[in-house]
Amino acid sequence: MLRVFSELLWAIRREGVEISPAQSIAAAEAAELVGWDRPEDLLAAVTATVCTRRADVPLVSRAFAAFFQADGAHRGDLFHRLAKRGFAPGELLALRELLDAAAERSGQSGDALALRALTGHPGELDHLLAAAKVRRVMAGLTPRTLGFVAQRAGEALGLARAASATARIERVLREALGDDRGGALARALAEELASMRRSVRERVAAVVQRQEEEARRPRASVRDVPFGELSREEATQVRRAVQALADKLRGAERVRRKHGRRGRIDVRRTLRAAMATGGVPFRPARRVRRRDKPRILMLCDVSESVRGASRFLLEMLAAVQDLFADARSFVFVSDVAETSGLFRDGPTAEAMRAIGSGSLVSLTHDSNYARALTHFWELVHRDVDRRTTIVILGDGRTNHHGDAAEVVHRLRDRARRLLWLCPEAPSSWGTGDSAMARYAAAASEVLPARTARELEDAARRLVKGA
Repeated sequence: MLRVFSELLWAIRREGVEISPAQSIAAAEAAELVGWDRPEDLLAAVTATVCTRRADVPLVSRAFAAFFQADGAHRGDLFHRLAKRGFAPGELLALRELLDAAAERSGQSGDALALRALTGHPGELDHLLAAAKVRRVMAGLTPRTLGFVAQRAGEALGLARAASATARIERVLREALGDDRGGALARALAEELASMRRSVRERVAAVVQRQEEEARRPRASVRDVPFGELSREEATQVRRAVQALADKLRGAERVRRKHGRRGRIDVRRTLRAAMATGGVPFRPARRVRRRDKPRILMLCDVSESVRGASRFLLEMLAAVQDLFADARSFVFVSDVAETSGLFRDGPTAEAMRAIGSGSLVSLTHDSNYARALTHFWELVHRDVDRRTTIVILGDGRTNHHGDAAEVVHRLRDRARRLLWLCPEAPSSWGTGDSAMARYAAAASEVLPARTARELEDAARRLVKGA
């Protein structure tokens, strides 16, 4: 039953509704309470737990109705479907062993992803299509490029190699089960693979449809548009807003320091001095609180998927670095490079051009968080103390290179606090190659940074609490 419910949630996600892990758990608990006997009660429970916007309600209702149709999304896994077609348990066991062996030989590349999607439940394909490797292929998708992008997505999943693997499996099945039964099972497997090809194209087409629907809606404020969707003109507006916010933050800090120099009234000393004047406090005594400037270390992922957010965050740090006793910045994709001198000694625009040119770190590599975090630890751990605030910006997409979340734990234990700014929705954490759930557990706090407004809120909290 849990697998069926997971498939239902993925059917709802395919309609464009974002569902976080916490919402998934809450929805499962609500479904257990109301039961499955009355569909209208189950729909109400799911809607109440996963909908955060009014516009999500009809999307959930549509996905729910389609899911429970006879030809709906709940089709079970590959072996369940083949069993319904009349194949015996022994025949399916032979096929399972062959597919497991093929996937094991492929590891994390080749046809392994496609075989995993083929043998898993329908939600598995959604997991894999949400992975960073496929998301990069789908960047810039338009109706005209639908066919091309669907083909590229299939290549990223390894569908062509999976087809070759099924051809090899057919020969073994014919030898093991005979030409009649082995050939029938091989043909059924080929039909399932063809069905998955169609599903990939349908998923890509659904993305195009959602983009067209969003394009017809009134455009939100530029501060609420995700960084990856900003036009050139909108990016310029956001850059001006970032500069204006930096000016406000510097002004607010100057006011705080001015008030800090005056000090706060010390009630006990004031009353003691007032005893000489009959209790009238002619001269309030003040207590000056020393406030040392904090130190900040910033590590930004500048890979393609998060480059927009990291660019604005680095510009923000460059504009307010005089608020800190020491402000150091680093960028990474697979390697790590320090950029503190670039922002301190020259114009911000030139520093951003140097980062964008790939001369500091290669921008063609896949993000390697394990390698980058380990190198960052080696560079800074001796300088981290209780006056240090560490800020890491990244989507936590590891490309299956490992996550090194224990390094984040160690940095947090040494520093005053460690903030992680994530430009990806919580509903995507833990899907595909995402390690954000582990990073969230290791950091002091995770702040969203998908839009200019969220980045502004994060910057205010950073400066105010540093």
